[in-house]
Amino acid sequence: MHAAVVTRFGSAPTWQESAEPTTGHGEVVVDVVAAGLHPRVRSQATGSHYTSEGALPLIPGVDGVGRFPDGTLRYFAVESDTRGSMAERVTVDPRASVVLPDGADAVAVAAGANPVMSSWVALRYRTSLPTGGRVLVLGATGAAGRAAVQVAKHLGAASVLASGRDRDVLAALPGLGADVVVPLDDPEAVGRAAADADVVLDYVWGDPAAAVLAALVTARSDRGRRLDWVSIGSSAGAAAPIPSAALRASGLTVVGSGQGSVGRAAFVAELPGIVAAIADGTVRVDATRVRMADVEQAWAGQGGERGSRLVLTP
Repeated sequence: MHAAVVTRFGSAPTWQESAEPTTGHGEVVVDVVAAGLHPRVRSQATGSHYTSEGALPLIPGVDGVGRFPDGTLRYFAVESDTRGSMAERVTVDPRASVVLPDGADAVAVAAGANPVMSSWVALRYRTSLPTGGRVLVLGATGAAGRAAVQVAKHLGAASVLASGRDRDVLAALPGLGADVVVPLDDPEAVGRAAADADVVLDYVWGDPAAAVLAALVTARSDRGRRLDWVSIGSSAGAAAPIPSAALRASGLTVVGSGQGSVGRAAFVAELPGIVAAIADGTVRVDATRVRMADVEQAWAGQGGERGSRLVLTP
């Protein structure tokens, strides 16, 4: 078979012949129909993700849609760090899969499940969104952030404030459910607008997040009221200089959400709801289909429109 193979960390994978996958206990071989090129996949290929095994060569890809031996079309997650989904075939534990609803767009599901999962699991397992709660999404102009706006509304938020760097994308977010949008380059304005937020879903971290955090805590009318800050991504930096006073003088709690802080069983348990929400259009995602054989060009960012998640297909 053929697969996208990374032979050196930091280099794009190349489409080449690869050994057929071998099954472990309970696994089956799946014909891959679509595999998303997510930021998580890029960090896997650089060896920089915190779950990386540091082993080469590797086939990247953490999830996808595939045809299972029983003929069903399913979304699946891959556990291996070195035998991923960007291949003609991959081994999968069927327990980490969910059958697609009739008529579901396999490419949309492959594009959307990973980014949708990040906010969905954060809201379900890492914080308690109160009835009628208010959510701030930092980094709302990326694929995961746009999904988070929709997921927050779907899971019960009464209002969602969206903040991000791309002003054109930001302007379109009310169409996805955002009640207020504020550019991230004005952290004071973000903090004032989100002063009564209950939950922050943070995809940026770094200095921008720290600036918004300080402004938000300062602007709160009741500083002792609970505020859950959930770190999901770090597009603006791996470290954020949070002043200790912000923790001591407010109801602020900072937690993370991702592999490790949320067990694999929890992710698997949420798959049916996530896939259904994408399939029926409750959560809209933009996807661009690229041939697997053109993985090098896709890796360089060629072939996708702004805001669209690249999906590799046979």
